[in-house]
Amino acid sequence: MRSNFLFLLKLSCFLFLCFLGLPANSSHLSKTPSTHADLVILFEEWRNFENPPLHEGAPDYRKVTFDQRMEVFKTLQAKLLSMDTAGWSIPEQVDWRIVQAEMNGFDFNYRILKPWERDPAFYKSIWMERSDVPAHEGPTHHGVAEVWQFSFPLNESSKPKFLRKIQAITPLNTQAKENLTGKAKELWAAGIPTIQQQVEDLEAILEFPGVKEDTAMTQAIQSAIASTGDLVKWLEQEAPKKTGSSGIGKENYTWYLQNVHLVPLTWEDEVMILKRELARAWTSLKLEEHQNRNLPPLQEANTAEEFENLTEESIQEFMRFLQNQEIVTVKDYFEPALRMHRGDFIPKEKRNFFTIGMHLDPLPLYSHFYHWFELAIMDNEPHASAIRKGPLLYNIFDSRNEGTATAVEEMFLDAGLYQNSPRSREIVYIMIAQRAARGLGSLYAQANEMTMVEAGGIHSDYTPRGWMKTEKELLLFEQHLYMRQPGYGSSYITGKYLLENALADFARIKEVKGEEFKLRDFFDHLNAIGGIPISLGHWEMTGVDQQMKK
Repeated sequence: MRSNFLFLLKLSCFLFLCFLGLPANSSHLSKTPSTHADLVILFEEWRNFENPPLHEGAPDYRKVTFDQRMEVFKTLQAKLLSMDTAGWSIPEQVDWRIVQAEMNGFDFNYRILKPWERDPAFYKSIWMERSDVPAHEGPTHHGVAEVWQFSFPLNESSKPKFLRKIQAITPLNTQAKENLTGKAKELWAAGIPTIQQQVEDLEAILEFPGVKEDTAMTQAIQSAIASTGDLVKWLEQEAPKKTGSSGIGKENYTWYLQNVHLVPLTWEDEVMILKRELARAWTSLKLEEHQNRNLPPLQEANTAEEFENLTEESIQEFMRFLQNQEIVTVKDYFEPALRMHRGDFIPKEKRNFFTIGMHLDPLPLYSHFYHWFELAIMDNEPHASAIRKGPLLYNIFDSRNEGTATAVEEMFLDAGLYQNSPRSREIVYIMIAQRAARGLGSLYAQANEMTMVEAGGIHSDYTPRGWMKTEKELLLFEQHLYMRQPGYGSSYITGKYLLENALADFARIKEVKGEEFKLRDFFDHLNAIGGIPISLGHWEMTGVDQQMKK
């Protein structure tokens, strides 16, 4: 009885501070002795709560439901903030920070981002392929059908699950018309093609083995096609009424960056870093071109046979490099994970930014495919902590996963990957410049200083050799994603920056202790801590918490 009274008293204090507009952090609450096991229990409560209730068989994102649930959310948040973490190990404190960041993400979505109100693409239900990061990029609803997880024809155990996913599409589309009250003009316009694509995906599923023989499945898919098409028409009709801005503004962006994605930077910091990386990438590219000026150009793979030979040689060379140069401990599931995404031959006139480079030398992109190693680790050797075992919510993993994949492109270059192909180094700097340019554009768009189209102009015009002018669909997809998910467009470069800081501290501490620095130790440690923000990884790997103090 006494413990309940004390908890209610603390909760009252917390809510009073919120009423006053003071920061709702743990320093304003008296602490309750707690253990990491208590945190895991709270984490499970939190994740169960975060998954919304159903309304007519679909996840419920109606305003009335959110408003009714906020009292429970505040209670969970108060429990977290009242935990006394004194004496906890750094990994345990990292887990606490992860749960805090997720709760901050829920709060930010409720107050500011509101994808269920502002973002039609939020209602995309069909996902044909797995993302190359732990969860889908951008705000995604809780009832999506992960088609790539199912084998067709469906067996008796998987058929009911898939059917329920398809049946939920129609009521969710109906709910979308009630929920989508936002005024974000560009999010609205760019979201319509995303929903239109769902019609094509559903029509493709109808042709999968065994589907047409199942009457209930066929009816559910046809209903989903009709309701999705109707939603597209409604979105088009409502589009002229949408005249508001789509970016969240600098102040909101910085708060979100620091309190949800745990990136210890401001909007202004990110602009500075991306401008610096853009200039550095262009300069490095030109110096490489000068050094290589008497070398023959790289030869494109212009037939399927040439591409097959090129990718096979590159896969073998890449895996040998990682193993022989002691870059990382190579697991037996790494190469199969890479081979699943080796790429397909594409005629020259149809290649986009990434496939242009891939048909010259796949190794720069295969370096970025470190993504698939990380996912294979998550699948085969998940982290021992329940809090890190699966994907973090709200794309909180972006600085780690996109930052690492971008960083290793240049790290592997510096470690000697292209000793036998100097001109391939040029591709690496082109890729860095492209990511800096697109991230810079996204920052101005989030600040409402540019439209998405204008941001795309930076993206396109500042990518070397005109490689971003080849496919408008890729340009639209990327800038749309970065408007939907604040911080994602810049995370490739800022995550790279943060990872380089972590490696520097890791190496410096080894030197101070008189210990030998081994690159493999760094990457093995990085792989072992899970898909968590780089700031947390830096702290756990080095004990240096300066970034967390920011």
